[in-house]
Amino acid sequence: MPLEFQLGSNISDQLKRLAHQRPTKTAIIHGAARINYAQLYERVIEKAKALIDLGIQEGDIVGVALEDSIDHLVMLFAVARAGAIILPMDHRWSITEKEALFQHFKPKCVLVNEQDDWSPHNAWLVKSLTAEVDVSPLSEYEFPLGRHGLTLSLSSGTTGRPKGPLVSHQQFISRFLTHWIDLGFGSRETYINATPLYFGGGRAFSLSILFVGGTLVLFPPPYTPHELASEIERTKSTLLFLVPTLLRRILSKIHEEKSNDTDLKYFQKLNTLISSGSALTSEERQAISQNICAHFIEYYSSTEGGGVSVLTPKDQMHFPDSVGRPIFGVDVQIVSEEHQPLSANTVGRIRYKGMAVSSGFYNDPESSLESFHEGWFYPGDLGLLNEEGYLFLKGRFKDMIIRGGINIYPLEIENTLMNNHCVSEAAVISTPSKEFGEEIVAFVSLKAPISSSDLIDFCKTHLAPYKVPKLIQFMDQLPKNSGGKVVKSQLSKMLNN
Repeated sequence: MPLEFQLGSNISDQLKRLAHQRPTKTAIIHGAARINYAQLYERVIEKAKALIDLGIQEGDIVGVALEDSIDHLVMLFAVARAGAIILPMDHRWSITEKEALFQHFKPKCVLVNEQDDWSPHNAWLVKSLTAEVDVSPLSEYEFPLGRHGLTLSLSSGTTGRPKGPLVSHQQFISRFLTHWIDLGFGSRETYINATPLYFGGGRAFSLSILFVGGTLVLFPPPYTPHELASEIERTKSTLLFLVPTLLRRILSKIHEEKSNDTDLKYFQKLNTLISSGSALTSEERQAISQNICAHFIEYYSSTEGGGVSVLTPKDQMHFPDSVGRPIFGVDVQIVSEEHQPLSANTVGRIRYKGMAVSSGFYNDPESSLESFHEGWFYPGDLGLLNEEGYLFLKGRFKDMIIRGGINIYPLEIENTLMNNHCVSEAAVISTPSKEFGEEIVAFVSLKAPISSSDLIDFCKTHLAPYKVPKLIQFMDQLPKNSGGKVVKSQLSKMLNN
């Protein structure tokens, strides 16, 4: 790697360097509040010392269930500086969801907001964590290295048994490297984080821009497209990451207003707009490039393994249905269920490996066997690679529908439905069928009126007969997790009830 970090080094070491190199440069902006790198490092050192004084030892797990704030970012670095492992927890979860994670990972303590209604016996309020001794921002206090890992990088959903791979400091630094090489992150950029810090993408990109010495703007939801655009202009932000759900809202607002004269034009001032979390249709990508930001990048990644591929604006012109080529330092293969590599243009299971990929799920050997094999991580997606190395997603492996012995990929049907101008979002699942084994059901939210029979006729025009949904269910809004992905298990429950 071009950056020399010794094995077991700690990501917080870089803050010390930045406090020397650029002490007065703005590190974080949140509303009217600003702190520079010298102040950020001082706060991190103070909180890390407080954690150690209160009994946190190297390798302990520390839950972070905080609102999006400067304090949240300080505590992420402070936990790392203390040699402990970050357990991300969404402060908006129900008590039941928090307890499930707490019982599975058994953190030594949980950092909570003052107004939080969940208070396990070892919950600590962040504001009460103050060091008893005066710690200089450039203190030589001997903190632990990062030998036990940085974070349990949980996926965005909370349904089922909690799963989290333990990602090391070095693996996270490798993820940062791909951000700088493939996504445009750099010390001269100002990244506006408009997704929750709990969410894997928002957290990783925020740590990445601070690690490289750029400026981070916190602008957590909820907000309107106009408010986000105004904040971009106010802070002169150059980088933005949004999940597809938020991008669709901006497109809808632009279409509704039919004018480039509003503050929505400020999106066009961005150097780079990044989308990740779930795939967009080719039509949506084109609309985003034309109406929101010309330099729009789609980034296919997972919280467990980091980035997989990137689709650049130039790539979008040639392969609009692709998710791009593999990112720096990553090997991608399409394999059979027996783990054998498949030829080009053949659909199979996606697997990838690289410097940023975790080696398994923490304290969960059963799930590790399912998703990790001989150094490869299987994100659970189906896809194919063409002769030029471009990757095409075909849906989730577990979502694949087998109707009358034929493999059907829900993503193809979802994209077809979303190409209808009346459809806002679509999700396709299966239901048992005596005749065919499985039958196709589509859940749809609309932006303009249309009947289910007309939508089925639309599908008949664009899909083979065996791919046409038997039933279409309309919903005001599809159920989503904190990462903006549709939770299909909830749709299945609704259908079965």
